[in-house]
Amino acid sequence: MPEIAALSDLRKNIRGDIIGRNDQGYDKARRVYNGMIDKKPEAIVYCENTTDVINVVRFAHEHELLTAVRGGGHNAGGLGVCDDGLVIDLSRINFTHIDPVKKTLTVGGGATWGDVDRATHAYGLAVPNGIFSTTGVGGLTLGGGLGNLTRTYGLTIDNLLEVNIVLADTSTVTANKDRNPDLFWAIRGGGGNFGIATSFKFRLHEVSTVYAGPMLWEMEEADEVMQWYREFITSADYSINGYFAFLIVPSVAPFPDHLQGKNMCGIVWCYAGDLDKAERVFRPIRKVGNVALDLVGPMPLPDLQSMFDDLYPPGLDWYWKAGYLKEWSDESISKNIKYGSTIPTPLSGMHLYPVNGAAHGVDKDETAWSHRDAHWVENIVGVDANPSNRKKIITWAQKYWEEAVHPYSTGGAYINFLMRDEGNKRIKAAYRENYNRLVNIKTKYDPNNFFSVNQNIKPKE
Repeated sequence: MPEIAALSDLRKNIRGDIIGRNDQGYDKARRVYNGMIDKKPEAIVYCENTTDVINVVRFAHEHELLTAVRGGGHNAGGLGVCDDGLVIDLSRINFTHIDPVKKTLTVGGGATWGDVDRATHAYGLAVPNGIFSTTGVGGLTLGGGLGNLTRTYGLTIDNLLEVNIVLADTSTVTANKDRNPDLFWAIRGGGGNFGIATSFKFRLHEVSTVYAGPMLWEMEEADEVMQWYREFITSADYSINGYFAFLIVPSVAPFPDHLQGKNMCGIVWCYAGDLDKAERVFRPIRKVGNVALDLVGPMPLPDLQSMFDDLYPPGLDWYWKAGYLKEWSDESISKNIKYGSTIPTPLSGMHLYPVNGAAHGVDKDETAWSHRDAHWVENIVGVDANPSNRKKIITWAQKYWEEAVHPYSTGGAYINFLMRDEGNKRIKAAYRENYNRLVNIKTKYDPNNFFSVNQNIKPKE
């Protein structure tokens, strides 16, 4: 740990602020989205610009400090914080520059997707991202970027044009298809292993109002709905997105009183096609089973992207288990219903995200994100506000995954859904045949593994 005097020296060399162990606000500053994470760094450094980032990386080298990088802090494994080292917080490197003619967006590495959605929506444009507006641009993008528009426009990385990065040796580089193309390949799914992304440039799409929202069925309908969904979503028009879920209906409006607190199944839809055709497109969908609640209709895209933010504020306990699936067999569906019918706490559940459609239009070796042959990512989330329920949500998620997901999966999982301590075997499975190439690029750009607080790809010794 550095001496207080050394931190004082760092304070003189950066424009941002430093919050150390003895400073007011330390406990708040060290917190990340997942309340289960309780790490105590030596200091949190709020960088104002790229120069600040360079100076903090240099300082960390000089004092041999473990260093974590935090964008939105949303990572379930809590990889935006560490014990005893430094946290480089990028939240103040937050800007959005839109070129409406070229349809591109340049955004700071500390922005959230809510910042992006608000800025781009004013132009009737959007970047495909996640399902929460509070998620950081950096973390979601570097891991791949899965969300409400994946079938229509691909993963977030499929729309990434360029990144500016501070490397472990404190140099800055631009990575795109022409400059440092090996690095550009690696960061599209390789996480924070290769440097600190201080800005991103994305391709924008004409998306403003979508036909979207949740549709719910009673659990007695689950088998029929799931069998229909697995066939429908793998062959539907690319304009149709929808992720399946098991959930406890929230006890808030607009959910009706008679459904609140019930264990149900549902699909959160997002149709990004011609709105004049939306009612006709959804007419046969509404005939599947007996729909208990239909809140699907026209809405601004940012409203969909932020729809569940208030239900999941920062500080809740989260435990995730995930896997890629090529198929959803009858046997798997039966086991999913078994566990989906016994959700342990009101905020827990299961999400099945489609990664077909436009996401299949990219070859598996074109980006580090290699599971282009999967149809879904299944993610089981144990969530609760009370730490006394940690064992309950962890046990349920683990048993669900072990019996109903892992035996049917490709063996890998989306790295943004991996917990902190799942091990190198799971990381290798996430990248499959791309892993060795990632090791070579890691060795080139970060040979001493300075960037290790992540789903770590270790360099060659």
